[in-house]
Amino acid sequence: MGAEPISFEYHQNAQTSFKPPLIANENAFLGDVFTSESNDPSAPISAGFYRLEKGTPLVYEYTYHEMKIIVDGSFDISDETGKKVHATKGDVFYFPKGSKITFETDDFGLGFFCGQRKKDGA
Repeated sequence: MGAEPISFEYHQNAQTSFKPPLIANENAFLGDVFTSESNDPSAPISAGFYRLEKGTPLVYEYTYHEMKIIVDGSFDISDETGKKVHATKGDVFYFPKGSKITFETDDFGLGFFCGQRKKDGA
């Protein structure tokens, strides 16, 4: 006997309809849309959106591995090694656990992320 089938999850129009909550300063928003925690608690993956608006830069130290694709706007992203990138729509990043990243924007930036962490563990 085989295992019961497992259904996928779907969030229609998430890029335009999901509003991540404010997490830092006056201008940094982040929210998980989905997590695999209930299906695989030993190695959860969480995915969602990060939005930064003009204002205070966000300095964030990663306690997990994360991938991020820029889906709208732009970011100026730098790390402690001195590496700096002006990121625009379509750019993809990998932020390893332990990296300390600074995010800035002249207007706004929107990224979709997938991180190796529990839901709301950012």
